[in-house]
Amino acid sequence: MKQKAIFYHAGCPVCVDAEQKLLGVIDPNRYEVDVVHLGEQKDRIAEAEQYGVKSVPALVLDGKAYHINFGANLSDLK
Repeated sequence: MKQKAIFYHAGCPVCVDAEQKLLGVIDPNRYEVDVVHLGEQKDRIAEAEQYGVKSVPALVLDGKAYHINFGANLSDLK
């Protein structure tokens, strides 16, 4: 069974670069990746906050948020 990974981003250049790099190294045989553009899917901001996401881009693995570089504060996307 594949583990779930969620990549939250806002579509900014930092986020797009992180998405391209991460998706190139995450093993698709181990992880099912859900890519969420919070600028377009604002209804999922609360979900991201529940995982502890403070800024994007961020990757959630096993329910834990890992922040990657800095594109935007989550509060800026509301």
